[in-house]
Amino acid sequence: MVTIADLSDKPKYTIKSVSSQTGVRPVTLRAWERRYDILTPFRSENKYRLYSDRDVAILRWIKHRVDGGLSISSSVSEFKAMQQAGNLPEIVPNLQPTNNSRQANSTAHYAQLLYKALAQHDEIAASDILREAHAIFDLTTICLDVITPCLIEIGEAWHRGDIRITTEHFASAFLRGKLLTLLQAYPFRRGSPTIIIGCATNEQHEIGSLILAVLLRRDGFRVEYLGQDVLIEDLIDYARYEHPALVCLSATTETSAHELIFMQDKLSKIKPSPLFGFGGRVFNVRPDIRGQVPGIFLGENLLDAVKAIHQLLKA
Repeated sequence: MVTIADLSDKPKYTIKSVSSQTGVRPVTLRAWERRYDILTPFRSENKYRLYSDRDVAILRWIKHRVDGGLSISSSVSEFKAMQQAGNLPEIVPNLQPTNNSRQANSTAHYAQLLYKALAQHDEIAASDILREAHAIFDLTTICLDVITPCLIEIGEAWHRGDIRITTEHFASAFLRGKLLTLLQAYPFRRGSPTIIIGCATNEQHEIGSLILAVLLRRDGFRVEYLGQDVLIEDLIDYARYEHPALVCLSATTETSAHELIFMQDKLSKIKPSPLFGFGGRVFNVRPDIRGQVPGIFLGENLLDAVKAIHQLLKA
């Protein structure tokens, strides 16, 4: 049988490729390297880690031991003892099924990992998971298929009594901070159409509106994000001299949706009149309420809202 010592030590695999071959997530691999000094990957000119066939075999062997019930520290100690004795073990075949590799790199997988990290108030792990997801997926996918399902699961877990309200607040604050950082990272384009985005009066759930603001600023619009519980009269006064092309407000409850009924009428008194778009969970659960709010219903999800806004402002 071929042993690990027989394999090439020429660096050629990226960390993403190694993760796919071994089933060890990049964030876990980096932690193992840092804490247990398992491997010292080669650094390319652009500072990327590169791994050899021997490195991949070492990781497979250690993961095989860990999957068998041995702790990571004991597995590493066992391997190092064999290495010092000049008696490296035989290679472990790659038994990782292809569908498991796809699952490990799926958005649902990352959404679940993010939920678990936030439920444990593990800010470092949650940041690592998002950083890893950013290396694999585009921004829209991360926002809609990782962050949003994670938030939904957190809300449902709180309603079931599985997590405390403090955990729900922690998770929301953490994700809000990450999204605000993204929003501020994109340039503020003064020559582009201005879009004002926020939440209706009495509305506290802002993550959906914040994601919309991030995606639209990413697309080149001049976006001003106002956050939770926007006072309608104050917003109207602001719009009189800001002259936005579009005002978008969200609502998740009937109470906050009711605050939007007269929004279109008030905006129509401004010349030129901004467009008014709205959306949010309550309009999905109660489609009949859409007809009570004059304006443009932007769709049942954020992707539809982004597409609708592009069409509106293009027209």
